[in-house]
Amino acid sequence: MTALRQTAVTKAVPLLQALPLAAILIAFFVGPVLLVVAVSFFDYQTWDILIPDFILYNYEILLGSETTYRTYLNTAKLCLLAWFFTLTIGFTIAYFLAFHVRSVPLQIGLFLLCTIPFWTSNIIRTISWIPLLGREGLVNQGLMGVGIVSEPVEWLLYSEFAVILGYVHLYTLFMIVPIFNSMLRIDRAVIEAARDAGASGFQILRHILLPLSKPGMAIGTIFVVALVMGDFFTVDVLGGAKVASVGKTIVNELGYLQYPPAAANAVVLTIVTILLIVALMRIVNIRKEL
Repeated sequence: MTALRQTAVTKAVPLLQALPLAAILIAFFVGPVLLVVAVSFFDYQTWDILIPDFILYNYEILLGSETTYRTYLNTAKLCLLAWFFTLTIGFTIAYFLAFHVRSVPLQIGLFLLCTIPFWTSNIIRTISWIPLLGREGLVNQGLMGVGIVSEPVEWLLYSEFAVILGYVHLYTLFMIVPIFNSMLRIDRAVIEAARDAGASGFQILRHILLPLSKPGMAIGTIFVVALVMGDFFTVDVLGGAKVASVGKTIVNELGYLQYPPAAANAVVLTIVTILLIVALMRIVNIRKEL
């Protein structure tokens, strides 16, 4: 009996250690998600924003609207463009830090330099593009000053270009960190052996660096996709009324006190994002990086 008790206690200790974290996750993550799902089936009226019920009307309106599909497609386009540019820039910077900077202190210093923008709020960093890209902004003034254009360029601000620029500015670091971590694990002897065998720089990139950096790129992609899909502030500030996204639609519905439609939209957006992440994890084995 004593041995059985000791075995039971041994098995119970890990569960008891995980219990506080599990309780926090249930209270502050699972609970709110379930609440949003429940509200998405509620009814609502102008004078009564929440009527407890179980109806499919919110999903029928959402999934039966052509505007919904256009908004999701536009959000997917923004996400794809932001992913492409953040991946390209992030991979390039990570490669430079990992393979061209030999000094570890210099590596750390340059890496910290990349994090300087994160010392300020996302809101401030997003708003700071307005005096740069605006009609009377520094960019337009510079272009007219050197004679490239004769009048201010209108599409620099309140456009998809401005939104993508804001995303790249905000989220490139989320690509640099995991890719840099993956590249640090690459054995330099493998690259030297490939060079001795006559491999070109492009062949080394294609057959060694890219395959071995896939876990880091996948983790960075998950971060960027999740952040862009749910973003509303960047679209609202830099896109104005000319750029649509799912996150902005949800915020507008909340502003009109249409909580059940907003909850239904949030549930669909969450499902779409999770499916994208699951598909990505099936393509790349991220466990190698963890």
